[in-house]
Amino acid sequence: QVQLVESGGGLVQAGGSLRLACAASGSTVNNYIMGWFRQAPGKEREFVAAIGWSDNTYYADSGKGRFTISRDNAKNTVFLQMNSLKPEDTAVYYCGRSYYGDKYHATPAMYSDWGQGTQVTVSS
Repeated sequence: QVQLVESGGGLVQAGGSLRLACAASGSTVNNYIMGWFRQAPGKEREFVAAIGWSDNTYYADSGKGRFTISRDNAKNTVFLQMNSLKPEDTAVYYCGRSYYGDKYHATPAMYSDWGQGTQVTVSS
């Protein structure tokens, strides 16, 4: 059973940066789709970014050009570098692991393992 633990969230001013980390234990992040999703109060969980089987990367339009997802197999950790943050990026950020192919990278229901989330708050 894998455990995913997110870290790196916090309070930042608009225009600032944060680097989120998702550390896995009990299993690997390699050979899986690893994704970042976020959920703001009263809203559904939405796709942010994912890294696929062959390290292909995928981004929601909202984060293109500002967010970068990466995977460090040696550390068994996935990162999300977020730059030029905006107040609308405020949410709880979750990392997930999926057994399915890249085709489903943006679908939360196709992820079977989730972390507990880390809060990101961007002030204006």
